[in-house]
Amino acid sequence: MTAEQAVEVRRRLSRLGRGAHDEKGSATVEFAMTMPAVVLVVAFVVASLGVTSQSVRLADAAAVVARQSARGDRGSVGATLERLAPGASSSESVGADLVCVDLRRTVRVGPVGEVALTSRSCAPTAGR
Repeated sequence: MTAEQAVEVRRRLSRLGRGAHDEKGSATVEFAMTMPAVVLVVAFVVASLGVTSQSVRLADAAAVVARQSARGDRGSVGATLERLAPGASSSESVGADLVCVDLRRTVRVGPVGEVALTSRSCAPTAGR
């Protein structure tokens, strides 16, 4: 190997070494760019779980209120609604042998906005 070839090899090796050092912060940059997306996805999942939980509570409240109304215990409906689904509005329809209750409630979904939840449940009047 001649002296010129040795110099050329050293020059190429030094360029390769510098290239490896230039990419040293790329993992940090990639992490910093993907972190907001990860936080957004986690926030969306948490908000979705909250809305789902409120929807289940509203359905349970509708079933309890429908049973109370079908038994003729309409006096305790307001207290039951306030305990099980605070802020929910209700409407009732009475048929020949069924009492149906519709509940509606607006739930705040963090900074995104509000979602209107509805639930309907019916109970037999037990031959009244």
